[in-house]
Amino acid sequence: MEYVYAALLLHKLGQEVNEDNLKKVISATGADVDESKVKVLVASLNGVDIDDKLANASVAMAAPAAGAAPAGDAPKEEKKKEEPKAEAAEGLASLFG
Repeated sequence: MEYVYAALLLHKLGQEVNEDNLKKVISATGADVDESKVKVLVASLNGVDIDDKLANASVAMAAPAAGAAPAGDAPKEEKKKEEPKAEAAEGLASLFG
């Protein structure tokens, strides 16, 4: 995940998202750089309009989920039916004959 964040940070700062820049950002955080992850991310982002993708992601995140409760409604807690311990033990005993 830190690789994606590094790419977003570079993009936000107007820097080119390339292998060298990603390695610098990731190593600056103290994390170990995985060369293969850097190469895969750079290859995946080749030709991608990041601004367009971010704009579409913002719209999708702003839309409420289908069937979601309004923000003011607190979820109702259901009370669990507690089974007496003796009955539970009898049920387990039947497993062992």
